[in-house]
Formats: sequence, structure tokens, C-alpha cells
Amino acid sequence: MLAIEEHWLTLARRVPSTHYNERPEGVTPRLLVVHNISLPPGEFGGDYIDQLFTGTLCADEHPYFADIAGLRVAAHCLIRREGEIVQYVPFDKRAWHAGQSCYQGVENCNDFSIGIELEGTDDLPYTEEQYQALSQITQSLVKYYGLKYEDITGHSDIAPGRKTDPGAAFDWRHFHSLITAY
Repeated sequence: MLAIEEHWLTLARRVPSTHYNERPEGVTPRLLVVHNISLPPGEFGGDYIDQLFTGTLCADEHPYFADIAGLRVAAHCLIRREGEIVQYVPFDKRAWHAGQSCYQGVENCNDFSIGIELEGTDDLPYTEEQYQALSQITQSLVKYYGLKYEDITGHSDIAPGRKTDPGAAFDWRHFHSLITAY
């Protein structure tokens, strides 16, 4: 399990983003949303995700970036292919990761969720290192915030028709076996 101090994972690499705001008064995280991202699409490594989440992505670096360089988005964390964890937003803040969304009849999931991005695509298998890191983060969030295992979902489930991640390549059965093994 990873330690959380002042809403930051102690062992994560911190890359602070300004793409967040305060949660509504009295609201604490109760939902974990699993996403995927790769920049450019299908390519891994580099610092383009850090740049996107910090508002410093240069539109001229790649043709795909012309449409996304100005977006003000950030997840709480990213898990790289080799298992490195990068944290952009403290967990007590409202990161801008889910967009228009609804979970169990409640809209605006950013208000009450934590977003974790996996470096990947909908159709390429995720690495074991990513599953291990995600399970460790999940265990820490369960302990620190009281999240429930049944309140873990994919971006596609809270934004159906608009989002497809983490995609068919995400092995929910394997992930659940890891988080319930503790």
C-alpha cells in the first residue's frame, strides 16, 4: 500500500497541474474512475501527457496536438507503462478528468471522483506493472478516503457513447483479483 500525506501519494512523481478546483462543500471522493491516455495516440513514453495536464503542450509538436493543446484537463494520477506513478492534482481537489458524466444517477462525476489514467489504449494490453500500481493506489484510497470496491468504474461507464476508455484491453477480472487479495 502507498502512503498518502496531505492528499498526495508520497512515492509518486509530482507534476502539479492548475487544471483543478475545489470540490463542492462537504464532498469527499467516493468514486474511482479508470481512464487511458497515450500521446500521440498509440505512442508511449515522453512527456506529452505531463504537458497536456499542465497546459504546456505545444500544438506544433504533432498534428494531433493541434486539437488538444488548449484543453484544460488533468487526472489526479497517471500510471506509466513501467508502473511509474505521476500525480498532478491532490486527491482532495476536483481534477478535470471526467467531463460530462453520470454515476448512479448523479451527474458531474468530477465533483466526487478520483481519476487515474493508465498510459495505454483501448485495445493494447496493459502491463502487469500498471495493474500492480493501480491496485496499490486503490488500496490506499480505500483506506484513506473510505472508497468502496464497488465504486470503481471506467470512463466509458460514466460517459457512455462519448468515451470508450479504459477499453476492452483492461482486464477488470485481474484488477479485482489484485485489490481483493489484500
